[in-house]
Amino acid sequence: MRDLLPDGEDLRRAVRWVSGGLQENPDQAVQRLVEEAVFKFDLSPKDADFLIMFFSERKHES
Repeated sequence: MRDLLPDGEDLRRAVRWVSGGLQENPDQAVQRLVEEAVFKFDLSPKDADFLIMFFSERKHES
C-alpha cells in the first residue's frame, strides 16, 4: 500500500494528524505528537525535523 501513495503523502497526513491533536488539546507537547506521528506514518528523520520546525514556527506566529 505504501508504494501506491504519492511522494510526501505520509508527511501531509502526519501534518493533518498533529494539527488535529493540537486542536483537540492545544496544551499538548508538539514533540510528543511528532514522535507519535513518526511511528504512525513511518516517517524519516528528515520528515520528523520538518514537522518539529513547521509546528514550532506556527506556534511563534500565534
